[in-house]
Amino acid sequence: MADPYVQGFIVPVPEGNKEAYREAALAMWNIMKDYGASRVIEAWQDNVPKGQQTDFFRSVKAEPGEIVVFSFIEWESRETCDASHEKMMQDERMKNFMEQSPDAECPFDGKRMVYGGFRPVVELTRENVGA
Repeated sequence: MADPYVQGFIVPVPEGNKEAYREAALAMWNIMKDYGASRVIEAWQDNVPKGQQTDFFRSVKAEPGEIVVFSFIEWESRETCDASHEKMMQDERMKNFMEQSPDAECPFDGKRMVYGGFRPVVELTRENVGA
């Protein structure tokens, strides 16, 4: 990646919605990858401590019975990321995803999602770091 771009977010999810969340994430990946996303990580809470002043739970106003999901999406550039949004919104798969049946409930509360876009300042992998 020449000038990579990363979108990150955290979101509260009811503990019992893990499989529904996973299915929604897979459906979104199938759309995003076609518009330039190169990688997605969706990470289910495992070891998230409660802080004294701030923490992941407070940032999304997590309620009892909710966990926090930490996610990021890698793009080849900010331009690719920005250009993908409108294209994805016009994609029939996205329209179907957004217009789920009235009986289908979203597996998380998007109103409490914290998200943003970031330009990496350090990008390391095992392959590019000397042993």
